[in-house]
Formats: sequence, structure tokens, C-alpha cells
Amino acid sequence: MNQRIYNLFQSSVEAKMQVGEELAPMIEQASDIMVNALLNDKKIMICGNGTSSALAQIFTSSLLDRYEKERPSLPAIWLGSAVSTYTAIAADYNYAEIYAKPIRALGHEGDILVSLSTSGNSSNLIAAVSAAHDRNMQVVALTGRDGGDISALLDVNDIEICAAINSRGRIHEIHLLTIFCLCDLIDNKLFGIE
Repeated sequence: MNQRIYNLFQSSVEAKMQVGEELAPMIEQASDIMVNALLNDKKIMICGNGTSSALAQIFTSSLLDRYEKERPSLPAIWLGSAVSTYTAIAADYNYAEIYAKPIRALGHEGDILVSLSTSGNSSNLIAAVSAAHDRNMQVVALTGRDGGDISALLDVNDIEICAAINSRGRIHEIHLLTIFCLCDLIDNKLFGIE
């Protein structure tokens, strides 16, 4: 059993090393557009499904509270936090609208949408990207595998950070590390925090 655990650790490290060099420029670009938005009094809206929603909550918490060091709170909205609202939207319209409707209501030009998806094929995340574009928001899509349908929706102003591997677990781990990289870069660029 210990060997199995060691193998899981090794697999995680190998997956991160496999994609790290390729993803670094996109992570840097994503941090730049987020910093630019924050400097212009804009906000970051973040969504995902299942484990990706939990990662969205971690990212939001790290922006609103702090990452590693004390600093002012940054405006971020986790779109998965209002369960009663989302179940109402799903019941009254359909599940694909649970993020799109709040984006259309709360999103403004210059805001950023961060969408997390291992497959890139979830209807509600596809609708969220479309709603963000309707509001003239840039999109940062953390995807996996081949990026799925979300990848095809992105325009030249958007950034895709695609962990092009096939393991859901490894994709989630890479997305979490990407979130922490973004938090670190944002803190450094805005506040000089090392």
C-alpha cells in the first residue's frame, strides 16, 4: 500500500512537470489580465462544477481574504455560493443557465470570468463563457484534456490554460497549482509581495 501511495505522489509530480513549462506563459498572461482588471476597479467571477467548483471557491477565498501574506481584499465572486438561487434558475429555466444568468446580472465590461472544467464540455460553463462575452468580459478558462467545447468558444482576448492530460485527478491538481500560481503572481504584481 505504501508503494501505491508513493506512485500516486510520483504521478502527480510527473503530470505537473509534463505541462508546467507549456502552461507558464498562459498563467503569466492570465495574471496580467487579472491584475489589469483589478487595477481598473473590476472584479473576478469564478465558476466550475463539482471539484472544479470547490477549486473556484478556494481561488475566491484566496482573493477575498489573502493568499500567503496580509494584503487588502480583492473583489472576487464565487458563482457557486448561492445554492438556492442556482436551484431556482435550474428549476425555472434549465441547468445551463445557473452561471450565465448571474453573469448577465452582475458582470460588467472589463470584469474577468474564470471557468474551471476538466472536460470543457459542461453546458452551464459553455453558457457562462457566452454570457461573459455578451458582457464584454475576458475569460480565463482552466481546462483539461483537449479543452473541449469551451476551447472553441474562446476569442483572441481570452486565455486558455489547458492541462492536456487524461486523468481527472491530475487535472484538478494542476488546476489547484495554477490557482496558487495566479494568487502568487497577483500578490506580487499588485503589492510587491514575495
